[in-house]
Amino acid sequence: MTADMTMRDVFFEECEDLIAALTEGLTAMRDGSTDSETVNAVFRAVHSVKGAAGAFALDDLVGFAHTFETVLDHVRSQRLTLDDRILHVLQRSGDILADLIETAREELPTNSAQVDPVLADLQSFLGDAPAEAEDFTFEALTLAFDGPADAGSTYVVDFTPNAAFYTSGNDPVLIIAALQSLGTTRVTVDLSRLPTGLDDLHWQDGLLSWQLEIEGLGSDLPILEVFEFVDDLCALQVKLLDEDTAVPDIATATAPDSPVEQDGMDAAAGMAGDTSDQKARNAADKGSTRAASSLRVDPERIDRLINAVGELIINQSVISQRLQHANLPNTAELFADLDDYKLLAREIQEGVMAIRAQPVKPLFQRMLRIAREAADATGKVVELITEGEATEVDKTVIERLADPLTHMIRNAIDHGIEAPDLRTAAGKNRQGRLRLAARQRSGSIVIEIADDGAGLNRPRIREIAVSKGLVAEDAQLSEAEIDHLLFAPGFSTAKEVTNLSGRGVGMDVVKTAITALGGRVAISSQFGQGTTFSITLPLTLAVMDGMIINLGGQTMVVPISSIVETIRPKDADLSQIGLNNTLLRIRGEYVPIIDLAERMGQVATLRDMTDRVLLLIQTDSVPQCALAVDDIFDQRQVVVKSMQGNYGEISGISGATILGDSKIALIIDPEAVAQGNSVYAVTNSQNGRDVSYVAAC
Repeated sequence: MTADMTMRDVFFEECEDLIAALTEGLTAMRDGSTDSETVNAVFRAVHSVKGAAGAFALDDLVGFAHTFETVLDHVRSQRLTLDDRILHVLQRSGDILADLIETAREELPTNSAQVDPVLADLQSFLGDAPAEAEDFTFEALTLAFDGPADAGSTYVVDFTPNAAFYTSGNDPVLIIAALQSLGTTRVTVDLSRLPTGLDDLHWQDGLLSWQLEIEGLGSDLPILEVFEFVDDLCALQVKLLDEDTAVPDIATATAPDSPVEQDGMDAAAGMAGDTSDQKARNAADKGSTRAASSLRVDPERIDRLINAVGELIINQSVISQRLQHANLPNTAELFADLDDYKLLAREIQEGVMAIRAQPVKPLFQRMLRIAREAADATGKVVELITEGEATEVDKTVIERLADPLTHMIRNAIDHGIEAPDLRTAAGKNRQGRLRLAARQRSGSIVIEIADDGAGLNRPRIREIAVSKGLVAEDAQLSEAEIDHLLFAPGFSTAKEVTNLSGRGVGMDVVKTAITALGGRVAISSQFGQGTTFSITLPLTLAVMDGMIINLGGQTMVVPISSIVETIRPKDADLSQIGLNNTLLRIRGEYVPIIDLAERMGQVATLRDMTDRVLLLIQTDSVPQCALAVDDIFDQRQVVVKSMQGNYGEISGISGATILGDSKIALIIDPEAVAQGNSVYAVTNSQNGRDVSYVAAC
């Protein structure tokens, strides 16, 4: 990869952070936070994109960003008053800016049909009033800025932009403003190269030079980050202040009085250094003098590291098993060393997983756009509320979750939330409410998409399923079974085909994608009140804690996250119901026992249930059930290998792993096992109370 391409990659990576900051700021503005700090943060993000894009001659991106930031400049200077229409156009402009960045990254032509209407909306806010004329005078300037008080060194920056700096859309004032935020700053400008007459003055020649003193820095890294995208467009020198580099006293003037100049100094905060500028502010807020920094790593390198860690864990299992076969005494020092090896392998694995872990916030921000577009397309008024944005999950999970969430958000708005007039007639708020939440729970991440719409019309769902031949007309279905018909291929409740629905694809794609991630989907709905879809996913797709079990002579793995406890049942704990079904009585409750060997297609074992081990599990669809297994061998970390690419989806199996003896063991999917057994309830009266029994058929 060439150096130029490397810089482009860095630019687009930085743009991801800037778009995230832009989206966050626009969301805050939509929610009523219109203070100067929020508006300035949005302005800085757009200006940073524009300035850096100019360095790569991305003209369409620069042009749109310029109009966008001009409108934002009018907002922050209170020349424009925020209302619903302006906020809506600003939100759409943020979406278009993100699209233009992606188009530039892929080197595709600009979609003018998509960009031009939004650009016209932006320009409509600016009007046709000509810019006010300003007096043009040359004056030597020394500006003093009171930045954040902080102990540290003083650095001197010599900064001379060249012609390319100006032609690419950059502005020295904004660079200086970004540097000012790092600490107390003193600025002088060198006017010695200016011509004596205006006829000889050409703005793009780069005739001005600046020297800045910045106090209170622990290193020069924050300064260099400010110049990250323009260091090849200027002559730059950064050094520690000593007696030889002290800034001389030149003619001193007060801060500029012109509205344009004052406005730029007050509110702007840094072209290409905006992201690092914010990092520096955060560090200052914490009382730290050390510059905040981050390290960008090629994802392929992390993947190779994860694979190596997986092999390390497998190797640890191999050594452990060979030592057991060697029949060494338990006091042997090798076992102590093996325990140290195991702990070290786990620490390395957790560290590598932490590198790949990312908050779901960027994904949720993308869903804000999906919700806006779906609401506009259906003519509905919808508020999307996000919770748990800081919840972290494996990067691969986040990437592969985007499409399922997109389908579910569109489905909730198109089918779930009613039109404004229908909501009003039902006594609801005209504006629909859609909640997107994430949280961690016992080694898994749970994502909920909840709406306050009409809820599921189960009779209609069943009727459509029968008409499409998905279920028999005389089939007896529970509410949960009717709900899961939504995931059947070809199922749709839409009466006509639209841009959002009606083709019979969508929710089945969701189920397939979630299953491929080792996850599951649960539905809860109350007619007239709303529907909640709950997606449960593993935090990582690479490594998991598992319980190694014996099942009819086969070694398998059950995820620890699903197991509540293990039980050696006694006769008094067991109750027979029907001919072949057994219940486990535990703490006053009865739960069904599923013979896991039989469920996996093996011949039913003749061993008495009291000679076997029960794994009490909990899933989203079944509160509690017990899996009967023959023995438990061990509890250890296992490396998860996908089987779907080679064998397709296997009911009850979520993947496979390699054990210490180099044999392959299948990984049980407790959710699928529990759902694969139909259940029924029998009510019996005991001691004057109704007791519900749930048994597997």
